[in-house]
Amino acid sequence: MHSLATAAPVPTALAQVDREKIYQWINELSSPETRENALLELSKKRESVPDLAPMLWHSFGTIAALLQEIVNIYPSINPPTLTAHQSNRVCNALALLQCVASHPETRSAFLAAHIPLFLYPFLHTVSKTRPFEYLRLTSLGVIVETGSHLAQAGLELLSSKDPPASASQSARITGALVKTDEQEVINFLLTTEIIPLCLRIMESGSELSKTVATFILQKILLDDTGLAYICQTYERSSHVAMILGKMVLQLSKALPARLLKHVVRCYLRLSDNPRAREALRQCLPDQLKDTTFAQVLKDDTTTKRWLAQLVKNLQEGQVTDPRGIPLPPQ
Repeated sequence: MHSLATAAPVPTALAQVDREKIYQWINELSSPETRENALLELSKKRESVPDLAPMLWHSFGTIAALLQEIVNIYPSINPPTLTAHQSNRVCNALALLQCVASHPETRSAFLAAHIPLFLYPFLHTVSKTRPFEYLRLTSLGVIVETGSHLAQAGLELLSSKDPPASASQSARITGALVKTDEQEVINFLLTTEIIPLCLRIMESGSELSKTVATFILQKILLDDTGLAYICQTYERSSHVAMILGKMVLQLSKALPARLLKHVVRCYLRLSDNPRAREALRQCLPDQLKDTTFAQVLKDDTTTKRWLAQLVKNLQEGQVTDPRGIPLPPQ
């Protein structure tokens, strides 16, 4: 008789209290006096509250408060005076924006509002101090999925350096814009300056930031529209190839296999484009053709297969002289 009444689960007292605390902290974001603690508590709870993103997005003034936290940091990035405390606080705000970016109910509205553009000034920074590194890493995390292998990579790298709590969270960001293969995300990114920003970080960032930035470039390249965009002009494709080449030279000395994997995948995808393939025949680093990385890739069958396919792609259709030496393009 009472099946309908008993079918619905009755929330425990603890769950109800937690729910009330979530609403309280969201309300406290609107007040500058209570915002810092609310940011910290909500960032801790974002993975355990599945509908936190819609709650944040649809509550009055919350997104404006998060954007205010971001804008308040701008004066501290040029000249670079950002403190660890400031970095921690804004990283907590960024973690909540990542939550909104990753949720299927709020992602489209997040893009339509062009909110990722507020993070691009952070990606322009070049200071190598830890507060700036964590700020860049968390900002990249709003755009990219650093779940699975990238999340573990971040935890391993950051744990050895005793980072603040919010910085550790930045490496654990699970799912944001690029984790999906939705065309609207790629289309949005191609209308912004994300590619040159990623290339800058790939050239001069820390190992983890380089890995995340290269992963973003890889996701863009794997999309047909993204590949066509990058290969549309010689300037774009050659700049990408130049940065990848510099990374290979750096990797031949440091040898982090995780980063090498993404670099090789970017090269392989570029080789799918006829124009880029012709250019790569002239500029592919020798280290990818010889045995430089043989030891590093000894147990990585996937990357070895990608590298073999890359070399094969560049050899197919190539004109040689009678001695088998490749001839330059006409």
